[in-house]
Amino acid sequence: MSNKPPANPLLQQNKRRIAPGIIVVIVLVLALGAGVGVQYWRGHSKVEVSANGRPEPAVITAPGTTGKGVMVGKSGAKVNIDLYLDFRCPHCAEFEDATGATIDKLVQDGTATLTYWPMQFVNPDASPRLANAFAAAAANGKALSFADQLYGDFSKSWTTGQLLDLGKQLGVGDDKFQQAIQNNTYAGWLESVSKAADDRGVTGTPTVYVNGKQLPADQLTADGLQKAVDAIAS
Repeated sequence: MSNKPPANPLLQQNKRRIAPGIIVVIVLVLALGAGVGVQYWRGHSKVEVSANGRPEPAVITAPGTTGKGVMVGKSGAKVNIDLYLDFRCPHCAEFEDATGATIDKLVQDGTATLTYWPMQFVNPDASPRLANAFAAAAANGKALSFADQLYGDFSKSWTTGQLLDLGKQLGVGDDKFQQAIQNNTYAGWLESVSKAADDRGVTGTPTVYVNGKQLPADQLTADGLQKAVDAIAS
């Protein structure tokens, strides 16, 4: 007969392994909770306009002209840069970060005008909504500032409330701007812009043309853009 004392059932319970299925459920619950938290933050985080000192160019062609983008800069510039962009496109945000200062200088000194062509490729819900908001801001002379903020805080959902708040902080949040946001005023114009882009063969963003010649993908850099402009302006 064994003299070994009887096992303590409580200790046996503590040594039981947690079933793999339970671990998976716990991990999924934690991941779901984190995802919900991130989504909440994206849609409710405060809008803060950064004072970056970028000059706001004059709007030459305002939104609303069928099949025409929003042109900014100084009339009579020898070069025009056509920029096809989507405000939910991460590569467009990267392009803005890499070339924004170069484009600003070219537009500010009168070397080039810049034409924004807001596309609706990336997100069926957000892309049209943000493009419409950009148009509403551009109609109030704030094309560059509005686009800069949308890309500068790319992690935001940019809900309707956040867009209205941004307009107020940029000084264009009047009743007309608010109605344009809430009523999707520029939807018809955006469709005409999309058709014009299709007719030109634009299939993705960012796509850039310098005086009608498309810039190759490997030249979508500050240096590549500057060289393309210099070849025409010099």
